[in-house]
Amino acid sequence: MTPLERARGAIGSRFRVHGRCVELGVDCVGLAGLAFGVGVPRSYALRGGRPAAVIDAVDRTGLLRVTDARPGDLVLFDAGAGQLHFAVTSEAGVIHADAALRRVVERPGDPPWPALARWRQRED
Repeated sequence: MTPLERARGAIGSRFRVHGRCVELGVDCVGLAGLAFGVGVPRSYALRGGRPAAVIDAVDRTGLLRVTDARPGDLVLFDAGAGQLHFAVTSEAGVIHADAALRRVVERPGDPPWPALARWRQRED
């Protein structure tokens, strides 16, 4: 199963801070971990944190940092006011744990936040 398929499998799951499983709910870090099967940093440096520290932590997971965009990428966004946010890209937009909607959704179109970094699984 690809990261995009795993992320799609979480659509509709409830939003839950620190959530790490579809049945109980996930946040953006949990969704990233589910989609990529790696220990994405649980660091809540995502709130008011330092983007460089989060980027470095994800780099150490073994995911490949990339600059070109493809469906199935993990993206770290600057969601504003010191808030960082992970999402998985899709053909239509992004899949993310939306705190306002209280569930994992596929948001169509370009995300409203600037992308800070992007990763994908290595192709062996």
